[in-house]
Amino acid sequence: MMRPWLISVLCCLTLAGCGEQNAAPAADRMVETLVVGTGAARVRQEYSGEVRARQEATLSFRVGGKLLARLVDPGATVRAGQPLARLDDADAAQQYAQAAAQRDLAAADLGRFRELREQNFVSPAALEAREVTYRAAEAQATLARNQRTYTTLVADRAGIVSAIMAEPGQVLAPGQPVLRLAPAGEREIAFQIPESDRVFVQSGDLALVRLWAIPGREYRGRVREIAGAADSATRSYDARVSLTDGDDTIGLGMTATVDLHRETSKQLRLPHGAIFQQEPGKTGAAVWVVANNGTATLRPVQVLRWGDDAAWISGDLTPGERVVAAGVHKVHAGEKLRYTDRKF
Repeated sequence: MMRPWLISVLCCLTLAGCGEQNAAPAADRMVETLVVGTGAARVRQEYSGEVRARQEATLSFRVGGKLLARLVDPGATVRAGQPLARLDDADAAQQYAQAAAQRDLAAADLGRFRELREQNFVSPAALEAREVTYRAAEAQATLARNQRTYTTLVADRAGIVSAIMAEPGQVLAPGQPVLRLAPAGEREIAFQIPESDRVFVQSGDLALVRLWAIPGREYRGRVREIAGAADSATRSYDARVSLTDGDDTIGLGMTATVDLHRETSKQLRLPHGAIFQQEPGKTGAAVWVVANNGTATLRPVQVLRWGDDAAWISGDLTPGERVVAAGVHKVHAGEKLRYTDRKF
């Protein structure tokens, strides 16, 4: 009769022999990949803007005084030489009257000295002094007349009054803005480029403009100018789009959407899930490049811009290479992968 303890030993040996069989090798990880596209990529950004005249003039009085009347309203169309506003000219009129009287007195005095010189009663030096006095009085009278003329603000060109910055009753200093005049002619779209997007926008980029007031219509244009420095308050760059097919239906101040398009072959577009943020101690981002044999290699890239559903990158990637599109934090260097390509 076999003892119970011997039976237990035989069972353990049998189980141990079964465990010595080789375990089945683990299957290669399955990942989604995408192939880096060939050719140029199209970069697109949208910004809000406003219709402006290409050239705008802020008009002001050359002399100070109390604003007596404003003769135009915002949106008014004016012609060259048309009066726009007037100052109280009472003081200017008195100054001109005084200067004119001094001029007339000097003229009469000069006439008497010329008669006396003809009779040889005065010296040539005395006559010359009276001539100098008369010329000074005449110049002073001309200056006073001009000062009186400056109390009326006139349009230096035809255009549209786009803004009013002073009202009757205000006491204005010389040069203080009174109104803004937009000359008739070309219209542009003024907008601001955020500091993070500045690298993507260049002068000459193609732009499509849509106006809220004119739905269903698109206007073509190009970026004409970009400010050389960011605004200190908004940290954005002022820019202008010049319209190539604008018409008279475009009104000043209309709200516009600027859709910028630019062809580029140096920037690649990848989904957010393809960007691998490297471990602490290592800087920058990277992507997993999958070789034809399925081996994964980590390659550094530079993220130029994060979009809503994608990131624009630059780096040592060439068209036709395959990168992991999702699950990048589960991949290890040198790991063998099985992959299936997806479109993006």
